[in-house]
Amino acid sequence: MNDDIHFYEPASGHGLPHDPFNAIVGPRPIGWISSQDAQGHLNLAPYSFFNAFNYTPPIIGFSSIGAKDSLRNIEQTREFGWNLATRALAEQMNLSCAAVPPEVNEFELAGLTPVASRRIAVPRVAESPVSFECRLTQVLQLQGVDGVAVPTWLVLGEVVGVHIARHLLKNGIYDTAAAQPILRGGGPADYFTVTPDNLFKMFRPR
Repeated sequence: MNDDIHFYEPASGHGLPHDPFNAIVGPRPIGWISSQDAQGHLNLAPYSFFNAFNYTPPIIGFSSIGAKDSLRNIEQTREFGWNLATRALAEQMNLSCAAVPPEVNEFELAGLTPVASRRIAVPRVAESPVSFECRLTQVLQLQGVDGVAVPTWLVLGEVVGVHIARHLLKNGIYDTAAAQPILRGGGPADYFTVTPDNLFKMFRPR
């Protein structure tokens, strides 16, 4: 056994001050999800298990660890929004993850403005420079290798509308770094941002 390698089996514990799994699989995009229940009560919450999964049709998804308000709302209405969390909006994003009762409107809690979407009833965050309007395609409860279900649900949705601030389109190409998206790291409070000096280009082999 190489003494320079820390090995552990997750089922037996990692033996470290903080679980490294989230830090290794990261930094990860933030799923800043807007939703509403059947009565129109708004919810806004960030999810660190989020990504894109398909081009055509465009499909994104996030995992709800526990049956949270977003999951329940989306199951009721079959719609949700995704809003880009940027460096300028980091504090508001953080405020929106407060553990509050379902009747609390996180838009108001974080001082954000809900603005009407064009293809879905769920509003988007007006202050965010990029938003997706999504319709639910699947909700999958995850399970372990033993086949036993775990209390985590993967929510997948097709993107049916995209909003992009025009200043982020440079010669028609979306400028990722200009948006300054924030990404979730693995420590208790770790985040990263994308800046132009991080950029390098590498084309696929032909």
